[in-house]
Amino acid sequence: MCAAARWTPATNRSNRSAVSRLRSDRIGANGPLMDSRRRFIGKMTGGIAGSFAAPPAVLGANDRIRLGLIGAGDRGMQLAREALACANTEFVGFADVYTRRLEEAKKLAPEAKTYFDYRYLLDDKSIDAVLIATPQHLHCEHFCASLDAGKHVYQEKTMAFTVEHAKRMRAALQRAGKRTVQIGHQACSSGQMTDAMKILATGYVGKITAIHAHMYRNTPHGKPQWSRPIYPDMTPENIIWSAFLGEAPKRPFDANRYLNWRFFWDYSGGNFYENMCHQVAFWYKALGLQIPKAVTAVGGIYLWKDGREVPDTMNVAMEQPEEMLFTWDSGFGNNYYGVTEEVLGTDGTISKGQHIRYLPQKVNRPDGTEMMGQTPTQRHAHMQNFLDCIRSGQEPNCPFELGYRVTIATRMAVESYLQKRTVRWDPVKEEII
Repeated sequence: MCAAARWTPATNRSNRSAVSRLRSDRIGANGPLMDSRRRFIGKMTGGIAGSFAAPPAVLGANDRIRLGLIGAGDRGMQLAREALACANTEFVGFADVYTRRLEEAKKLAPEAKTYFDYRYLLDDKSIDAVLIATPQHLHCEHFCASLDAGKHVYQEKTMAFTVEHAKRMRAALQRAGKRTVQIGHQACSSGQMTDAMKILATGYVGKITAIHAHMYRNTPHGKPQWSRPIYPDMTPENIIWSAFLGEAPKRPFDANRYLNWRFFWDYSGGNFYENMCHQVAFWYKALGLQIPKAVTAVGGIYLWKDGREVPDTMNVAMEQPEEMLFTWDSGFGNNYYGVTEEVLGTDGTISKGQHIRYLPQKVNRPDGTEMMGQTPTQRHAHMQNFLDCIRSGQEPNCPFELGYRVTIATRMAVESYLQKRTVRWDPVKEEII
């Protein structure tokens, strides 16, 4: 089981002023919630959290799904709004380590309870499913605890921070039995996926030997990519720092590390985990690709000298066991290439940008014609698919197994970059070597 952060009001006096500003239904309040906490900790010390949880009730097609959110930052609240836009949903609880975010979450769902300690939220047996949108290094902890508590899980990308975390998460899913897990690679539920699958089914692409993927952005001078301004109230009195750190190396409180966690290897996989993962997930699903045999990543911090550790310019080459080279390059100093992918086959090319297009290779298909995908993407399609699968028991569009393969591929890119060498995957030991 993933280790859970241990925090209580009694062991963190600096947070008392923050706690006192929250309503009595939140962490630190006296009353029934303290008994709930004692019961939960008892389960933690006695064995796997939630191991004695009853199996989830079977929901009908029109039954209301009661939701909780762990990580109420920008992305978490976006997911919450998407979920509420779907029929027959309601939010029961929000958990976050920062007071401001809990206060803002209450504006979206005034009747929901808010918690500093996510374990309170998981102890609420009325919650059917949990959305997790915390920094990447905390995914394993929150994912495993949510499954152990008997919840269905929508897990934001990249699914796992390390190979070890991915294995722990897989074990948690195996323990949990029949639970719906959707990984947040939204393009897996897009109209573009439908179009790509239709084209591939024709056989008009032929033998695919290469995929070229690009992800480029630009920002005005003086406005670094991902950089967020620090609010004056981002202090140890308002942020549970130990809970944010989780299993990461212990450090003194640092508001910049808390807010701009994407800059630092302790908490982030950089743009490998932010954007490469999405493009890999799309084609891993469409083509059924497996974990790469070998990955080579190069690059550096060529533009933004603002204290970040992760590169702003990079190139990745993945040698696929399907005898295919999947390359991805990215930069934050020019957006000419944008976000595009080309799948190169002997008989044709699939080009993915705003739309999916097929272009024949005239040398092998002289009478072939271009095709343009037309399938629209429904609003909130990925979230709706998650909710529908909770009710139906069907496999979601981005299941755990796909998230696992994408995790390993992107982690291999990180390790190659950090170690400055090609890394390989041992499929028997399930280790990067």
